[in-house]
Amino acid sequence: MSINLELATMVDETLAEHLASPVERTQDALIVHLSNGVSITVHYAEPDAYSMRWTANGQQAGIDTAPLHRDLATFPNHMHDSAGQLGPDPLTSPNHHPTENLRRLITALIDNPALGSTLAS
Repeated sequence: MSINLELATMVDETLAEHLASPVERTQDALIVHLSNGVSITVHYAEPDAYSMRWTANGQQAGIDTAPLHRDLATFPNHMHDSAGQLGPDPLTSPNHHPTENLRRLITALIDNPALGSTLAS
């Protein structure tokens, strides 16, 4: 099973009550619309190579594993807040299964739709 298909199935089956619509599948991404207005675009190239960006109230933030920020404690994964600031990723790890990473992010965004509005959030 492809990573994206596995992720879409997990979200649709275990988090359906929090979705505004079923998970959208594109050629290389998933788009998840939560019932609280948050939209998440998920790109998983490999289990340890991912980008998850979300928009809430017109503000965009994200987590990815681009190996650029060696000074961060969670290298290579890191978070971009809506102001463009970088910080350690508090939710995911390249060592975790992709379904666990996405589940943790979605759960955090259900609890706090403003996650990533600033790294202090």
